[in-house]
Amino acid sequence: MPTLDIEGLTLPERLDLLARLWDSIDSQSVPVRPAQREELDRRLKTADADLATSVPWEKLRIELANRRV
Repeated sequence: MPTLDIEGLTLPERLDLLARLWDSIDSQSVPVRPAQREELDRRLKTADADLATSVPWEKLRIELANRRV
């Protein structure tokens, strides 16, 4: 198997590699503990109701960027 000098990669290259690795994992093969499954099910049941109080990503991104100043 070929080796990869991860430290020699730029940040964008490492992020791209990370995304490609993540995308290569079959979600059906990732084990989920019962407590995690219960929490996921709970969130799915309330997702539509939470839309009324949710903040759009663009607004949140701007708000977070302003906090750094």
